[in-house]
Amino acid sequence: MSAPIPGAGLPQATAPAALPPVRIPEISMTTSLYETSIASLPLLGRGKVRDNYAVGDDKILIVTSDRLSAFDVVMQEPIPGKGRVLNQMSDFWFDKLAGIVPNHLTGIAPESVVAADEVEQVRGRAVVAKKLRPILVEAVVRGYLIGSGWKDYQETGAVCGITLPVGLRQAEKLAEPIFTPAAKAELGHHDENISYAEMEQRIGADLARQMKEISIRLYQAAADYAATRGIIIADTKFEFGLDDNGVLHLMDEVLTADSSRFWPADSYRPGMSPPSFDKQFVRDYLETVTEWKKAPPAPPLPADVIEKTGAKYREALQRLTGEQLKD
Repeated sequence: MSAPIPGAGLPQATAPAALPPVRIPEISMTTSLYETSIASLPLLGRGKVRDNYAVGDDKILIVTSDRLSAFDVVMQEPIPGKGRVLNQMSDFWFDKLAGIVPNHLTGIAPESVVAADEVEQVRGRAVVAKKLRPILVEAVVRGYLIGSGWKDYQETGAVCGITLPVGLRQAEKLAEPIFTPAAKAELGHHDENISYAEMEQRIGADLARQMKEISIRLYQAAADYAATRGIIIADTKFEFGLDDNGVLHLMDEVLTADSSRFWPADSYRPGMSPPSFDKQFVRDYLETVTEWKKAPPAPPLPADVIEKTGAKYREALQRLTGEQLKD
């Protein structure tokens, strides 16, 4: 591995900066896309959020729908505009972090690979990506003690086998980011946290080391930048694939509100779970539906939960990138 690129040329920050409130434009329900119906390309499969189509033998059209999953169950209702937010935010980060590791983007316009009557399904919510061999281990980086990491720490004093100091509080900032890989599960099942040693056994020591080093560099660079925008990135996950020459590429999505915890810096306090720019409104509502067993089918979501969740995604985009959702 070459020497790390500190911050990859991104602005550095010693403390998160608070920003003034931003106006979040509303999104009409008529703009939502729950599932694509593209007939001009072969369908490769549908994930929780993304629909993938083959573009020749070496490229993939990845369309980000407005589906939302919580507790690994896909909700019945879309979050209008969510897919476009995720796509725009990923594009921002792929560009921002390109100096650290290659990514899957080809630069080919999605509108150019589908039929004319299918353009609206891909506009603003799709990319044409390189066809890579996915590595079936998610690269999770944690900078703060929250979520499953906090539960693990309370029970064992460690997170995914990494022993931490005694007496840490919920949402406490860690002395340095930690790498806690997870094995990807089938659709509808929970990813499984694994030890770094098991990751080495699964994919080999050299590739595991490369993924760990790059993931921590990506997280640190992004966290330093986000701090200048008044946002704390508590944790995130990256996904990687290999091209035909064995070169590691960043793929899928990167640093979105689906794959990360974003906290407003001005309301962060250790010892409590901070408010976040993600699907927390949905999680909180589902936790109140006591008869639901967190298995399909999902209960219906109220209109206000859908609206508030969409607004949080759009606010995260605007605060982090300085841009509103593009038309």
